[in-house]
Amino acid sequence: MQERKRLQDYLGVYASGFAMGSADVVPGVSGGTIAFIVGIYEELIGSIRMVGRPVFWRALLGLQWREAVRLINLAFLVTLLAGIATAIVLLAPGIEWMLVHQPVIIWSFFFGLVLASITLVAPRVKVWSLGRWVALVAGVVGAYWLVGLTPVQTPEDWWFLMLSGAIAICAMILPGISGSFILVLLGKYQFFINAVNQRDLASIALGGIGAAIGLVSFAQVLSWLFRRYHDLTVAALTGLMIGSLRKVWPWKETVATIVDRHGEEVPLIQRNFIPPFFVEGTVNMEIVFALAAALLGVAIVLLVERMAMARGQEEK
Repeated sequence: MQERKRLQDYLGVYASGFAMGSADVVPGVSGGTIAFIVGIYEELIGSIRMVGRPVFWRALLGLQWREAVRLINLAFLVTLLAGIATAIVLLAPGIEWMLVHQPVIIWSFFFGLVLASITLVAPRVKVWSLGRWVALVAGVVGAYWLVGLTPVQTPEDWWFLMLSGAIAICAMILPGISGSFILVLLGKYQFFINAVNQRDLASIALGGIGAAIGLVSFAQVLSWLFRRYHDLTVAALTGLMIGSLRKVWPWKETVATIVDRHGEEVPLIQRNFIPPFFVEGTVNMEIVFALAAALLGVAIVLLVERMAMARGQEEK
């Protein structure tokens, strides 16, 4: 747990939350990846874990407010969540528009972001043993399989909205596995995007309650894994990020569609393809723009990493 006393320290946490929220809006991109890059991932998991520990509840029920706040690192969590919420509310309409009208550009940007993230996370494994290579491959295969699953039609009852929130949040804090994509698989991504845009507070609250329960529960498992098997866990998470590249590949062709609850035809099954570099004897400008967007994603990740390293050196 880092000690923060200056305003700029919390502005950095808020900016990290904003970046995480921006990523979490897009199916295929994980806010957990951003947390890993900026160096707050293990602190985040540890802080959430404390909410489910008896020592926190003893302090809370014993009216030891200051101790309870310290145990869960409340200032850090509130600042981070404020950044995430701000990004979701502000960016959801814009990203939704980009996914419909400029899908290649937005997916190229996030492909570059995830690709650069992999190169920064993988070196955090101190020694690459056989077991860690196996964990990496297992993560790659698992994520590659998961992101290729076909979305399903599901109910909109209160219990399923809570269940969707709980499952999605568990994926959301895993680097490489997108909580938004899990919502797509559960048939609830568009539902929750509409709920945010239309300020449907009841649906948002149900999803939020489920997410809170899932988050605190899953954080116990992740925190234990990091304490006991740090390098093995990082290797597996790196594999998840590599496997998720299948989902964020920019060029897709739709092979099956379905009519959603609004009567609109939406893609059900998509297949990746490689576009031609030349079209009618000239360079395919879509590829040029896509490469520019991907390089922008790479540059942002490298910039964020450099800022995180600089902040860490200042604290030392």
